[in-house]
Amino acid sequence: MTDRVQIVSPIDGRVYAERKVATGAEIDAAVAKTRRAREVWAEVTVKERVKFLEHFLDALLARNDEIVPELAWQMGRPVRYGGEKRGVEERSRYMIGIAEESLKPSMRPDKPGFTRWIAREPLGTVMVIAPWNYPYLTAINTIVPALMAGNAVLLKHASQTLLVGERFAEAFQAAGMPDGLFQNLVLNHADTEKLIGSGKIDHINFTGSVEGGRRIERAAAGTFATLGLELGGKDPAYVREDANLTHAVENLVDGSFFNSGQSCCGVERIYVHASVYDRFVKDFVENARSWTLGNPLDADTMVGPMATPRFADLVRGQTLEALRKGAKAHLNSKHDLDEESSPYLAPEVLTNVNHQMAVMREESFGPVVGIMKVRDDAEAIELMNDSPYGLTASIWTEDLEAAAKLGAKVETGTVFANRCDYLDPALVWTGVKETGKGGALSEIGYANLTQPKSYHLKKV
Repeated sequence: MTDRVQIVSPIDGRVYAERKVATGAEIDAAVAKTRRAREVWAEVTVKERVKFLEHFLDALLARNDEIVPELAWQMGRPVRYGGEKRGVEERSRYMIGIAEESLKPSMRPDKPGFTRWIAREPLGTVMVIAPWNYPYLTAINTIVPALMAGNAVLLKHASQTLLVGERFAEAFQAAGMPDGLFQNLVLNHADTEKLIGSGKIDHINFTGSVEGGRRIERAAAGTFATLGLELGGKDPAYVREDANLTHAVENLVDGSFFNSGQSCCGVERIYVHASVYDRFVKDFVENARSWTLGNPLDADTMVGPMATPRFADLVRGQTLEALRKGAKAHLNSKHDLDEESSPYLAPEVLTNVNHQMAVMREESFGPVVGIMKVRDDAEAIELMNDSPYGLTASIWTEDLEAAAKLGAKVETGTVFANRCDYLDPALVWTGVKETGKGGALSEIGYANLTQPKSYHLKKV
């Protein structure tokens, strides 16, 4: 087992950075520091915590000019998109803003001779295991509310995006947070599972694969630690006959191909009412042709490489299987960088697809989308639910009442109408089926990062 972790850049295949894995003694020391830091942090009021977290956020945002090219080198996102600054700020400021209201005691109705309330207390030490695809956004969903709620945080970031953890640590240090309250650890899988199973972690938030989620559950078995798991996805969209097609096309192309399709809530399959199907496909393909593949350091590039060659090869395999079974490819983009075992993969749009094809059933997490014709709402709902996953689903229609009624029948964590691929921090971020359990953001996110404690005081 290696004692070092390397970031192999998808841009050119070279080692971009290398870090030493934490030793057992270093892990034990980090855990011990969290306990001491929690005691200090417990004496800080929620109102005072707001100031610390705002200073942290300002320090992190101030580093964005350095962060953007780092992201391109680490996981391939084009610099033209400016990193994750806007989403990080929106989510953080919202969660900071609702902290006092979300964490205040819930008083029970008056009862003569009694005073009763329910308080929210921190769970203790929260471990965040973050992915590479949106390395700041996925981590911030838990880090900020966990700290606001009085917890300490240990961050284990994906090996592909190790530098992100260091950027968080720098910003927390600049904010003057208590020593040890936030710590960034470079861990291998075995030590991660050992730490989870040690009984010293009170909550684990993991974003990653279904199998990764199962390993987290097995590692935590018997510790009674709480879990927040966001796992696989195969998010569908349904374009009804009354949809604004211009709006739907523009947004669904973006939802399918942004971040090279490597988005947790990216659109991977689209169902279109028969009456508008031909026009939708024509306009979708025309729009998609502008999503050009290239070097992510080039300001003109819209689609960068996928994070690793094996991810790109998985999508290539799904596409080839679909074509063998009768699917039609519409873009057939040619690019010198797009070849087998390369992370560079040009976008593709497939029609004549069905649910016997992996591209419509299994997670792709890449720049390919299948489009199917449906007869009516009932068939669309049946196909949308024909999946082991359920993170988001979007319905494109001018009838929002119908969207809500259809949404109630879709097995998903979030129902969108006339938008997709977006996370509103005022709403809980959650999934169903094999997409996971738990929920981040909103006041529910605070509930999941705290322990309720009842006070039942009798006057005598």
